[in-house]
Amino acid sequence: MKLIYGMLIIVLAQVVSYVQLQGQGKWQFFKDYPLIIMFLGLPIGYLLINSTMLINGYFGTTWQGRLIGQGIGVIVFSLMSYFLFKENLTIKTCICIALSVIVILINIYWK
Repeated sequence: MKLIYGMLIIVLAQVVSYVQLQGQGKWQFFKDYPLIIMFLGLPIGYLLINSTMLINGYFGTTWQGRLIGQGIGVIVFSLMSYFLFKENLTIKTCICIALSVIVILINIYWK
């Protein structure tokens, strides 16, 4: 369960991070009040610290968590760009998503 919870927390952190960093392209409030939006970094940091503890606790090492987090980040970024900004999923983006899934699966299943 540590791994699943850790991965879910990473997804949540990546979604909030995406909104924080890319929101200025979607909502005027984010452009007008960057100092307020900056404080979203606090819960993001807290979420990432907790996900790191869970995933590192599951594997006993740091590399798997880093690579799983990166893979999840690529997937979340691609999907959020598609849904929020209507950016098309190009062949290049789909290949990157597929590679990210492969990296995640390798780190979960290859012992």
